[in-house]
Amino acid sequence: MDKIIDKLETWKELFIKNIPNIAIALVVIFIAYYASRAINTFITKNLGKRIKQESVRNLVSRVASAFIFLTGLYIAMTVLKFDDTLKAIISAAGVSGIVIGLALQGTLSNTISGVVLSFRENLNIGNWVETNGFSGEVIDINLNYFVIREADNNTVIIPNKTILENPFKNYSLTTKMRISITCGVTYDADLEKVETLTKKIITSNFNQDKLEKNVEFYYTEFGDSSINFLCRFWVDSKNALEKLKAKSDAIIKIKQAFDKESITIPFPMRTLEFLPNQNLNINK
Repeated sequence: MDKIIDKLETWKELFIKNIPNIAIALVVIFIAYYASRAINTFITKNLGKRIKQESVRNLVSRVASAFIFLTGLYIAMTVLKFDDTLKAIISAAGVSGIVIGLALQGTLSNTISGVVLSFRENLNIGNWVETNGFSGEVIDINLNYFVIREADNNTVIIPNKTILENPFKNYSLTTKMRISITCGVTYDADLEKVETLTKKIITSNFNQDKLEKNVEFYYTEFGDSSINFLCRFWVDSKNALEKLKAKSDAIIKIKQAFDKESITIPFPMRTLEFLPNQNLNINK
């Protein structure tokens, strides 16, 4: 009993001696706690203007909040002179962090990639992009994956790391897209008339003057049954679907104009020529 009483007396003396330090440590933890909450709210509000993904906003704000609180906890433990205990905790956390990091390497890579993608100004939700063999509208950039909706309404989920490691095309970064149409006319067609008519149709239906662009027209080759040409023009478009619709409209307008002017768009034909007095043996 004497040993127990002596031990309790020692603890009592240490407690009384460290009351100022304990008070300072409690004040530091209190300030750190409310500062972390304030930082959390502040970052969430400000990031809302730049990052539309709620999950990413929460991650960044929580990391900042945790950093502030852990800093306060470190200062408090230093005040209480728990240096040896603190070193042991940090060492254990370091070893555990390495093990966990190796086990969750792929997940952490996707998470970091998700944060990086969220801060990219050239990639946002609502953009029409083409990447990794898929094309569609970006509907979500999560912490682990990137989600796009294709033109056929199918949803494609791609790991964030894959997006960063491969090139992507963002159709929404520009409001102007160029469309190329290839076609052919018969050999007896008036080529100058075909060129003039095609340019007129495109100019009248797709306002090139507003876009400050000119219609380009080139004859490209003597085909087997036609003289082929390439027509290029510009349209107002922010995604591949609008570009596809504009191309379809242009093909319809060109076909209607050619029919009206009796300009034939040929299709491959095979002509059989029989020599005079030639006997044909047909085996049935």
